[in-house]
Order: sequence, then C-alpha cells, then structure tokens
Amino acid sequence: MEYQIISIERLFSFCKGVFVKMGFSEEKAQKAAHVLLSADKRGIDSHGVARLSGYVKQWDMGKLQSQSQSQIIHQTPSTATLDGQAGLGLVIAQEAMEIAIKKAQQVGTGWVAVQNSGHFGIAGYHAMLALPHDMIGIVTTHASGLVAPTFSLEKLLGTNPFAVAIPALEEPPFVADFATTAVAYGKLQILQRKNEQALEGWMQDANANPTTNPHAPKEGGALLPLGSTRLHGSHKGYALGAIADILSGVLSGANYGPWVPPFATAGSTSERTPPVGKGTGHFLGAMRIDAFREADEFKRAMDHWIRTFRSAKAIEGEQVLIPGDPERILEEKRLLEGAPIHKAVMTDLEQLAQRFEIPL
Repeated sequence: MEYQIISIERLFSFCKGVFVKMGFSEEKAQKAAHVLLSADKRGIDSHGVARLSGYVKQWDMGKLQSQSQSQIIHQTPSTATLDGQAGLGLVIAQEAMEIAIKKAQQVGTGWVAVQNSGHFGIAGYHAMLALPHDMIGIVTTHASGLVAPTFSLEKLLGTNPFAVAIPALEEPPFVADFATTAVAYGKLQILQRKNEQALEGWMQDANANPTTNPHAPKEGGALLPLGSTRLHGSHKGYALGAIADILSGVLSGANYGPWVPPFATAGSTSERTPPVGKGTGHFLGAMRIDAFREADEFKRAMDHWIRTFRSAKAIEGEQVLIPGDPERILEEKRLLEGAPIHKAVMTDLEQLAQRFEIPL
C-alpha cells in the first residue's frame, strides 16, 4: 500500500512524544504537535508529520535549541521584534502572534517581526489564532533559496507564503494560505517520493529551460514564482515573495534572500556564509475588527460576501469556493477517518519510534 491511515489523535500523541524526547517542555511539545497535525488535518500533507524527521535532524545538527526562551528585543505599543533564540519555529510563531494579539487588544493592531527562528509549519495556523478574538490575522515568512526571480538563473528566494484569516458571523472564516511560487516545495517532495513528474510551469532547469523533473531544484534548477513566466505574471509572484522576504528578514534582523538557512528536508543543509542576520524570520500581525467598525456588523457583511461568491454561477461540474473551504471540508473528514501517511513518511516515523522508544 502506498498509504497507511492513522488517526489524528495517535499522530498527535506520537509527535508530542518525539518533541518531549528532544527536550522540549510538555507545553511546547503540545503546541508544536498541534501545528504539525493541523497541516495533516487540512490536507497540507507536505507540512505535517512528514516534516517531523526534519525537526529532529535540525536538533541533531545543533541548529534547534530545545531549552531556549524567546525574548522581545525591541517594542512599541503596537509593534515588537522577537528573538526566537534558535528555538522551535512552530512555537515561536505562536508566541509572536500572542504578543500581536495583546498589542491589538490595547491599541487596535499589533505587529511582530521575528528573527532567529526556524520553519514554523503552515502559515494559516498562526493567522487563525486571531479569529477567536474578533481579529484579522496576517502572517508571512520566508525560506531558503529555491526560487529564481523572473529572468534569474540564481535561486534567491524561498517559497515565502502568505496567510490571511478573516472571521465571519455564521459562515466559516475566510482563510487564505498560499506560497508565492507556482507550487510549494513540499508538493515536489511528495512527487519525489512517488517517483512522479511535476507539471509544466512549476520549475526551470539549470539553464532556465522548463522542466517537469521534481528533483530539478536540487540539480541546479529552481522553482518559479507564482505566474511561472513573465508573460503570465511571474513578476507579480516574484514581488510577493520579495515582500515576504523583506518583512520577515530585513525588517526583523533575520537572514534574507539566499542567506536564509535551509530546513533539513530541503535537499541541502549548506548555508551561505557569512550570514547577514540571525536565523529564519517571520512577520505576524493582528488587527482588531472593532478598531475599524463594529465587529458583528463586519462579520455579518463577511457572511454576505462569502455567500455571494459561493453562490456565483460556475462552469459546469464546478463550484466557486471560498479560500479555506477545501481545507475545512477535508479536516472534518480526516478527524473522523484519520490521515493518509505515505509509506516513505511511515518509514521515517517508524525510525523515530524506534530511536525514541515511542509506540506508533
């Protein structure tokens, strides 16, 4: 079988156990496991338990500190810069959003730039933390260089995602979570495991020619910005990725561009030296709705907005979806039925189970 179905509860318990064995506190281990499993629940399998072995590798290499504590190194009433102290990005981003929410409660909006962090899972999870507070969450981060800007032969940017979470009154929230590339690298890793080809427009080879080889970024090629080619708007995807990099890296004091350190599963662990900042960076914000208009009034209007788009006349056999719909529907299904874990990921998890003596 290519896949094995495992319950979300069992996967959560296993992930938490691995983080505890790595030296993280129960609280941090639980927070980290929640982020990973949120990806598997929402169908973003490339960022869920498939990444667990990568965090262990980062820890083995001494690039992930389990005993570190984040520190605010600069702040104003509405902003802060957080030094993650080389801790777990899955947790640091949550801490940053908590700071942003508290500042928004006081002055209307809160914005936190993060340095010296690491891979933080899916951006959408952290953006959605603002929803219970009647706030809009905005999150971005950057990653190691896998992406060639428009007309470039060099990989200078990461897949650099954005996420925006907006609450509604009766309808499920609007949750947009997307990479600024034609495809997320995690999806290429899935294709690599399956020995399948990618789609045209996702990548270029070492000579900037189109390729469907999912291994291309590791063989001198690169991912392409959202839009794929200049004629199809790749300069816009390039601009979005650059904005994410500047807010996450230049503004926070983290590394940026090709200096962003790679995650252990990115195909390479080499880093460009000397660094230009500290670790990986993020940028998170929370905006209190009632800083602009009455919250229920806004959320009622969001219900109308969502229903208008969802009921739009669609092409035959299709329906217009709201950002967040596919993930929400899949989450309901996987909470009941479990998550499909690819055999290659199962092998990784079984090795971790044996190493840390945790039953899977």
